[in-house]
Amino acid sequence: MLIARAPVRISFAGGGTDLPAFFERYGGAVVSATLDKYVYVILTVHGGEGLQILSSDYRTFYRHTPGQALLWEGDLNLPRAILHEFGIHNGVSMFLASEVPPGTGLGSSSTLTVAAVKAVSAARGQMLTKHQVAQLATRVELEKMGMPIGYQDQYASAFGGLNFFEFKSSGVTVTPIRTPPDTLEPLQRNLLLFFTGTARESSKILSRQRENTERSQGDTVQALQTVRDLAYALRDTLTRGDLTGFGECLHAGWEQKKKFAAGVSNLEIDAAYTAARAAGAIGGKIAGAGGGGFMMIYCREGAQSAVTQVLEARGLRRMDYHFEEGGARVLLNAGLRLPPTTPTDNTATDPLPPEARETP
Repeated sequence: MLIARAPVRISFAGGGTDLPAFFERYGGAVVSATLDKYVYVILTVHGGEGLQILSSDYRTFYRHTPGQALLWEGDLNLPRAILHEFGIHNGVSMFLASEVPPGTGLGSSSTLTVAAVKAVSAARGQMLTKHQVAQLATRVELEKMGMPIGYQDQYASAFGGLNFFEFKSSGVTVTPIRTPPDTLEPLQRNLLLFFTGTARESSKILSRQRENTERSQGDTVQALQTVRDLAYALRDTLTRGDLTGFGECLHAGWEQKKKFAAGVSNLEIDAAYTAARAAGAIGGKIAGAGGGGFMMIYCREGAQSAVTQVLEARGLRRMDYHFEEGGARVLLNAGLRLPPTTPTDNTATDPLPPEARETP
């Protein structure tokens, strides 16, 4: 048996600028942190033929029949694509479970990809760097599967911690954010997460955003450029320990994010956010692409209870959490070792490209 996990993330600023349609032309930047909520992947060798994949979140099961092509479509397409990428076609069972509901804006889909890449590569005896894990997860989702998503979720989950990411056509730079000693504790105390009670399919919103960007729709491109610049500003507020400025950057970013595409917000979300601000919140946003999922609210000191009461009266539910720094990791490997197989055209054994770099 082998157990791997990867953390979900919350994106503070710059979300949307990590899509290639934008950053390859204008450059992107994102600030995010990972949480102690994880996606788990458990691998076992069942000794027979074929593959088995079980997901507790989607309550579905897939069995691959030996001799048939392993296709990544339909149910459990992400883990199927990863197993194909590593050339694994039989003898393995994979179990998937997440501590957060899917489709709620915390990047759980890409976190699953990262956890699965970490698990399968470890079972194959490949010691991939954090960059290699993130790159392979990104390649599977964007190139192999054609998903209309960006790069931030894979890199955030693979690296873990509080980071500043820059996305350019030449590569991705990851820079850990160093805050004053008395910053992270009040940041975590005053930053609240509320589940709106609804999930959404982020690909629809992101597809509209990508189309608007590719067509150079003025409002969308200008809003994305503004939130990219806000990522630099928010990074600086954290470096200084200016948490009021952090909250103000969140608010400014949310006002711009609503211009990305139709469906980012709605009347219920707007009303809840307005009520939170009236109760003592400085700023906030809907996590992920928008439309539902988790709402992130930064409160003034002492306003947590009032904001919680107001939002829970509207049907939202607060989720406790802590920041985490570990990123994707193997928790247990009880001697599981998958045999070498013939690699695919895009194999996990590719060397790390020279443009991939991490700033210490």
